[in-house]
Amino acid sequence: MNYIQQAFKGKHELSYYVLGLFIILIGWQFIGSIPFIIALILKLAKTGGDFSQLNNTNMLTILEPNFTLFLMLLAFVFGLLALVIVIKYIHKLPFKHVTSLRNKTDWKRVFYAFFLWGAISTSMVIMGYFLEPESYVFNFEVKRFFILLAIAIILIPIQTSFEEYLFRGYLMQGIGILTKSKLIPLILTSVIFGLLHIFNPEVKQLGYFIMVYYIGTGLFLGILTLMDDGLELALGFHAANNLFTALLVTANWTAFQTHSILKDISAPEKAGILEVAVPVFVIFPILLFVFSKKYNWTNWKEKLTGKIEPLQSDDNYKVSD
Repeated sequence: MNYIQQAFKGKHELSYYVLGLFIILIGWQFIGSIPFIIALILKLAKTGGDFSQLNNTNMLTILEPNFTLFLMLLAFVFGLLALVIVIKYIHKLPFKHVTSLRNKTDWKRVFYAFFLWGAISTSMVIMGYFLEPESYVFNFEVKRFFILLAIAIILIPIQTSFEEYLFRGYLMQGIGILTKSKLIPLILTSVIFGLLHIFNPEVKQLGYFIMVYYIGTGLFLGILTLMDDGLELALGFHAANNLFTALLVTANWTAFQTHSILKDISAPEKAGILEVAVPVFVIFPILLFVFSKKYNWTNWKEKLTGKIEPLQSDDNYKVSD
């Protein structure tokens, strides 16, 4: 019994996944975008702004940054609600089966990955600041920062959890049982996850080479999920990545425009090989090694490239802690 096979316990034919994805996209991209669109219309109508000049980049600068972040993240609340409804009522599957092979969510795993990556990413920001202090300005404003802190702590974990449950959970399991493969969903979900970031302002400023980072991150999170038979490590890592980034540093050309502690004022340049290669090809493999030793991962080939077989009546649902 493995993580992907749990989807066999519910309605798992292709038609259910097509319907499920449609409902999730309606909740996330349509219903979830309505508050942001209404706020933009009201703001532009009040200030006499030009609606024809709107695009994906300057929409993020029209409203106050904390309010913009709140509305952006609110869409993921609707997305997560839609995902829960789809799993429970369309696929008739307990939500815990999309979370982990363990009997219940292992919060120690979530927090271990969260604090480990939080410490590493914070150290990287501090190092960057001391190596190139001229590239940063102190952006800390007490009132605005604590409003940001409240929004980030509540909503960023919802955003990152939605993405993990959608890509490393729902789609990983769905593609896996439909293709009877572990490798195909690992690759496909990583590529799709990366491509969904293609319209981020960072891609326009840094160049398409940065997509290696997004796809590589998706691959790293997918490997965590398959090797550990659950989402807990991916949930913790992803939450830390977005939360600490939002709180510590921002720039005028990033998707998250926040009242963070620091602001990067350096001119964006085309992403260099080291900027992409170090996280994807150095840091992530080291983290995989750390996790593998802590959680005694074995049989990597079978876990990542093995076939998915239909469930047998005597399959054991327990996995080691």
